[in-house]
Amino acid sequence: MINADKPNRWNEDTQASILQYNDWFFNYAPSTYQSARGECIEGVQRLLDGTDYLRSLDEQYLWNNPEDLAIARMFCAPPIARERLAGLAQVSKTIVQSMEKGNVPRGRSRAQRQEAISRIIPVLKHLTDTQLCAWLKEGTHPSDREIEIASCVAGDRLCGSLTDPLIRNEQERRQLSKLDAYLDARGYQRVENPAIQAFDMLPGTYSHHKNVSMYKNAMDSSDGMVNTPVDMAIMPFNSDRPLLIECKCAGDATNTNKRRKEEDTKVSQLRGTYGDVTLYLFLCGYFEATYLGYEAANHMDWIWEHRIEDFDELVPHAE
Repeated sequence: MINADKPNRWNEDTQASILQYNDWFFNYAPSTYQSARGECIEGVQRLLDGTDYLRSLDEQYLWNNPEDLAIARMFCAPPIARERLAGLAQVSKTIVQSMEKGNVPRGRSRAQRQEAISRIIPVLKHLTDTQLCAWLKEGTHPSDREIEIASCVAGDRLCGSLTDPLIRNEQERRQLSKLDAYLDARGYQRVENPAIQAFDMLPGTYSHHKNVSMYKNAMDSSDGMVNTPVDMAIMPFNSDRPLLIECKCAGDATNTNKRRKEEDTKVSQLRGTYGDVTLYLFLCGYFEATYLGYEAANHMDWIWEHRIEDFDELVPHAE
């Protein structure tokens, strides 16, 4: 074991990892938010201009501009998530997601989207924030000040819903880049070939988001197999067993517990299929002793991002 069997170091490592995360957040998050906020406000202004300040937000507009549904949700009181909108309108969440991505429907899905839009518009109208958009209730033309306030408020609401995913994506990108640099320096080559399973990789290679074929029921193949991705798979030199790694960042201690069940399932399936396999976590942030103890008891080990050299025990240099 690398760190799971050293509880005397956990608290010190946690504090160092929290400092590292906070330093990264202070340097990255503000600029990300400000950039996203500007783009969101521009999108809100485009919607207001295109719908006569929401007065002509109708089925035809959403058909022609499906991606603007994400903005229209922010003009509700309260602002509603896409899952809540799907439930209230009694439409498929998949259709809502497809619209917000701007996907073009084909064949039968065209009729399904048209039906969904006819259900969505009444929900948006019923929940419109008439304090934010007072001109709709009063039947007047909005003043420049009202337009500015509505654009900023709805833009902030939209930005808040988008910034967390942006930060999560950047966290993973940063961690994978750090692992790439470490492995490249030790003579490893990145090979991205979806046809090659993790346990069939060549020694001295690594890959991002690699599928691992596992027993679905974690015992045998009677219920079939399932392909489950890991963030990185590394096949060390002189080895026929890959290192399987999940990159994890946490900005607070509460969120670290949310994916424990998913990780437990993955480990159970791995060990049921391949025997004595350890899932390695690459950690940065608020991972406290309670979380670490739980993961250690469930056949997981970890390497801290602030001490990546701990991988030296697992990843030999090229000869």
